Parts: sequence; structure tokens; C-alpha cells
Amino acid sequence: MKATIYLRIASVLTLVHSALHTIGGVFGKPTPGAASVAVAAMQANEFVVFGVTRTYFQFLRGMGLAVTIFLTVEAVVFWQLGSLAKSDGRAVRPMVAAFAAAYLAMAVNSYAYFFPAPVVVETLIAVCLGLSWVSAGAQASAEGAVP
Repeated sequence: MKATIYLRIASVLTLVHSALHTIGGVFGKPTPGAASVAVAAMQANEFVVFGVTRTYFQFLRGMGLAVTIFLTVEAVVFWQLGSLAKSDGRAVRPMVAAFAAAYLAMAVNSYAYFFPAPVVVETLIAVCLGLSWVSAGAQASAEGAVP
């Protein structure tokens, strides 16, 4: 397959990851019991940070939304890289390699601190990015360029 196809697949997977992260992770309701008690404690205890009153829950929600924003932007970037790969596969390889390494690191982080679903999706994204990196190199070699 061509690099463009792999990048488009990675784009769609990343957008799905963003949506599910937002629905389940950022705005999901905690289960009754210990989880809801922990969330209530995070919401109830306020403290001042750099002159602004916040709670740990606000930090958690803010960081969750930051991840949503970055995942969404990455989905757009992967789609755009797919378009660029059509004309210059060699140019996208360093960017794709950086994102592939980042997604492998995210999968390890998710394995250590979260649960299997994000590990699977992030690994699939990393695989798609890796395959696009290989395909872009093959495309550049076929066109006479040095990868």
C-alpha cells in the first residue's frame, strides 16, 4: 500500500481515539464506590496555584481536554501528511518517524497507567505510521531519490 493510505488510516484512528477519549475519559461518569468518592474529593478540595483557585479535578479535566485537542490536531496533521506523501514521500519520513515513536511511547504509558483499549489503538496508529514511513521510503527509492 502507499504511504498516503497508511497515513489516512492513522488519521481516522487518531480521530476515533480523540472522540472516545473525550466521551469516556474526559466527560465519563465515575463508577459508584471508590471511583466516585475519589472524584468527589478531587472536586471538593480547592487550593491556590499561582494566584488562581483550582481543584485537582479541574487539573484532570483540563489535561484531559488538552489531550483531546492534541489528538484532534494530530489526526488533521496525519491527513495532511498523507497528501504531502503523494508528491514527496521522502519529506514526510522524519515527521512520520517522530509521531510513530511518540505513539509507541504513548502505548507504553497507557499500558503502565491506563487500560488495554488505548494501548491497542495507539499501537495500531504507530504501526500505520511505521508502515507509511517504510512505504514513503520505497516510493522515494522507486522515483530515484535517496530515502
